[in-house]
Order: sequence, then structure tokens, then C-alpha cells
Amino acid sequence: MSAQSRLGRRLIQLYVGLALYGASSALLVEAGLGLEPWGVLHQGLAELTGVSIGVVSIIVGAAVLLLWIPLRQRPGLGTVSNVFVVGIAMDATLAAVPDVHGLAVRIPVLLAGILLNGVATGLYIAARFGPGPRDGLMTGLHRRTGRSIRLMRTGIEVAVVVTGFLLGGTIGVGTVLYAVSIGPLAQLFLKVFAVSSASDGSTVVAAGQPRGAILRP
Repeated sequence: MSAQSRLGRRLIQLYVGLALYGASSALLVEAGLGLEPWGVLHQGLAELTGVSIGVVSIIVGAAVLLLWIPLRQRPGLGTVSNVFVVGIAMDATLAAVPDVHGLAVRIPVLLAGILLNGVATGLYIAARFGPGPRDGLMTGLHRRTGRSIRLMRTGIEVAVVVTGFLLGGTIGVGTVLYAVSIGPLAQLFLKVFAVSSASDGSTVVAAGQPRGAILRP
């Protein structure tokens, strides 16, 4: 694959992945059975302010990106694109998808949202255009404090979920199912959508060590 073709594929993966991520988050909202951690915060703030959840996602993403400055993190194209594309896609999906009622419909919508989120995560991370704002915050705190990524991630997500829940965000079985399944799903789709390296033709799915792979935008 030529360098130009490889770049084109990576750009397509980036924007398709981010759009699908927003769509998957919207499906979790529609299911009403629990959101991913940051989704709980976004929904809570949307309930508080009356602003759409997609717009809230954009505002929170931009605010988190500002926190990169004291952490000396450098954003990439994927980082900046993440702030806008995910929120826009989320609102567009919520506007297009009709309300769902009854567990017989809500459970499949929840499962579809989680699976699609795994696909989207694999697409956008494998494109290698930089982490999302929220994950950059996690890795930046890891570098500045010397604490483990796992500890930083857990601390941030607990704070986000608790705050979002207190503001009116939805926590439920979907939140738990997402937490236990997104890692394996993301790892699977990172391998599926890996782009070959320009130097030796080998596949690369994310910069850094595999254990440090970022699992969300």
C-alpha cells in the first residue's frame, strides 16, 4: 500500500470511527439502561442546562482539552476532531432514531450500542491520529504524577460517574456491561482495523505499548 493510500485509509478510519462512536453513544442514551462513564456526566449536564447532550459533549471535550496545557500534552488531528465529530454525530443520531420502548427493544439497542462502540474505538485508535481529550487527560496525569494509568483512569471515571449521576445521568446495567466488555471489544477491533506501517509493512494499531492502548475517545 502506498503512503498516500495509507494516509487516505487512516483519515477515513478516523472520521468513520468518531462518527460511529457518537452514534453508539446515542444508542446507549436511547436504550435508557445505563451509559458509559463520560456519557453519564454529559447526560447529567444536559439535564441541568437544557443543552443537547451532543453539544455538552463538545463543551466538555473542549474544556478537558484545555487541561492538557498544564500537563504539556500535545493534541493531534484525532484529538481536535474528536471534540466536534462525536458530539455532532450523537445529536444527529438521536434526532434520526425514534424513541424505543419496552425491554424487548431496549436491550438489543443497548447491545448494538456497545458493540458499535467497540467497532468505532478500533477504527479511530488504529488510525493513529492522537488520543481523545479525555484519554489524553488520563495519560497526562499519569506522566505528571507517576501514578499508574489504571489508577488515573479509575479515579477520573469514578469522579465522572458520581458527578453525572448526581446531576441526573443514567447509571444501570448498561454501565456495568459497557465497563466489562469495551476492553475486549476494542482490542479485537484494533487488530481488525490495523493499518500497515510505512516502514516495514507490519501492522500497527496504536502508538506505545499494547497495555497502554487507549480505549475511548
